[in-house]
Amino acid sequence: MSVFEDRREELEKHEFMMGTSRGRLAVSLDVLTDALVLVGQHGVYCRSERQPNQPAMDIRTIAKAIEDAKDLIGSVLTELKTPPSTS
Repeated sequence: MSVFEDRREELEKHEFMMGTSRGRLAVSLDVLTDALVLVGQHGVYCRSERQPNQPAMDIRTIAKAIEDAKDLIGSVLTELKTPPSTS
């Protein structure tokens, strides 16, 4: 099932409120947040042997990549929200 079918209601709601592009970016942030929660839950059980108080390195790498993607999408949403400056 495609993301457009799987998240149809969420997409419709956000696209209606924010426009197509911004709505899809907002839903993308939600998808990434869901993934980050799952990675975090997995990190509780998958610990580093060298640093038992830390998740395994692959879990930390995945979490960092998801956080970075969220930051990039958030910056685009912020940029789309502010009106362009007129010179």
